[in-house]
Amino acid sequence: MVSLRCKMIVKDELKKAGIKFSITPHDAVEFHQELSEKQLDDIDNKLKRSGLELLNKENSALIERIINTIHELIHNSDKLPDLSFEEVITGDMVSGDNDKILQIFSDVKGVSIIQYIITQKIERIKELILYKDKSLPEIADILRYKNEDYMIAQFKKHTGLSPLFFKKLKEKRNQNLPQ
Repeated sequence: MVSLRCKMIVKDELKKAGIKFSITPHDAVEFHQELSEKQLDDIDNKLKRSGLELLNKENSALIERIINTIHELIHNSDKLPDLSFEEVITGDMVSGDNDKILQIFSDVKGVSIIQYIITQKIERIKELILYKDKSLPEIADILRYKNEDYMIAQFKKHTGLSPLFFKKLKEKRNQNLPQ
């Protein structure tokens, strides 16, 4: 689910149907009961009237694995592997039509996989600046940017700030914290 509107529609339809559910951290619906084919068809038909549709278990699990892989690689690695994300994501995970998977991801998350990866890398840059006190060349190397200038340009494009300005904000914040 992408927008607040989508979430509200889905929650409303599931509540009307008396179905127990929860929303996962990645905005997927998790049913707390086994649903019949008729229940799933009814919900799917109601959602389709609003321009939404149910994602099957296989595709939902695939999206979840892609998200987890991206997070694991970007946020929990000392250094990104020397592979493109396309190679990582479409490697063992995806059997079938990659374009379809990319479209499903985009429909579910509201951004392309590449945009999602860039967003996660920007968050990792912030983390490395704020908490690890890494230099910009070190960060560019850890996140496998072509060069430091490209990383800086991407950071600025997505945050409106340069990494150095962001680092100065951190230093200013630390000075203002009570000792």
